[in-house]
Amino acid sequence: MRIELERRPGHSAFFSVVSPFIALGLTIIAGAIMFTALDKNPIDALFSFFIEPLTEVWSLHELAIKAAPLILIAVGLSVCFRSNNWNIGAEGQFILGGVVGSIVPIMFHQWDSWLVLPVMLIMGMAGGAAYAAIPALLKTRFNTNEILSSLMLVYVAQLFLDWIVRGPWRNPEGFNFPESREFDVEAILPELLPASGRADLAIIFAVIATLLTWFMMRYMLRGFEVSVLGQSARAGRFAGFSANKMVFFAFLFSGALAGLAGISEVSGSIEQLQPVISPGYGFTAIIVAFLGRLNPLGIFAAGLILALTYLGGEAAQISIGLPDKIARVFQGLLLFFVLACDTLIHYRVRLKFASHAELAGEGA
Repeated sequence: MRIELERRPGHSAFFSVVSPFIALGLTIIAGAIMFTALDKNPIDALFSFFIEPLTEVWSLHELAIKAAPLILIAVGLSVCFRSNNWNIGAEGQFILGGVVGSIVPIMFHQWDSWLVLPVMLIMGMAGGAAYAAIPALLKTRFNTNEILSSLMLVYVAQLFLDWIVRGPWRNPEGFNFPESREFDVEAILPELLPASGRADLAIIFAVIATLLTWFMMRYMLRGFEVSVLGQSARAGRFAGFSANKMVFFAFLFSGALAGLAGISEVSGSIEQLQPVISPGYGFTAIIVAFLGRLNPLGIFAAGLILALTYLGGEAAQISIGLPDKIARVFQGLLLFFVLACDTLIHYRVRLKFASHAELAGEGA
């Protein structure tokens, strides 16, 4: 007996819409079982994860801080994935965006102008896009697998950040701690409502990026080109679209948004460069993109849900003593169930039993 997947002649539009909710429900059920196995009350644990972070105004600000980079990165990745280009290195582009955008407040910290922050944001986007151009060039020029090249570049970015913070950019007044100098006020992203929390303009950037990308994908020729080439490169060639140009556009677009997320994180909630500036936003954003069905509006909602798992993991550590990696487990379960639901939407599971002739052939 063997298990085979048989492609369905058509898939249900209803289940395509509701499958993220089914996946979320299955994740909650699996989480409850996991909490029970850890000898924790599942009701208390789920309350800590999904309700407790929403009970205070300041925690809503923290939710916005966590959600903004996830949404920015995932919206860019959605364009990449829909064009059938698999950028798995958004974490590295996030880091390079933060590093390149920090050149101004670190190397030219004497510059006192309102232009500092806009220049930082533009440089952050340019840094992320330039780093994303590397796997795009390797794919178009040498037919290199972009999954591997973009993923391996993440580790290069992480090591480069660690080296530059401990070496050339170490704060001379920082008592030998591995961190850059603290940013001046002109280089810090303004807070939205300082009286109630520390959420900053990054969430506004996420809203704008979501709306503009949705408009592009729905109403502009570029969005149509992304969809056509993603579904059939051959059909795209007949329409006069260039697959190689699309590779560069998709990677540069997603890299720019990842870079914007990186410099927004550095200039917003961190306010300096440190050896680690991301808890894994670039990888979690992949889950966000698929949970949102690669639709920018769905991604915005999914980003809030995944941000809630970060806050919920921290709350669960404090309130009921769960391990600090529990949020990652939740995120992994969610990705597993999203992909499983998508697989069952497009394929049937068939059990194939070997015939007598096949068994006889194997025995011989």
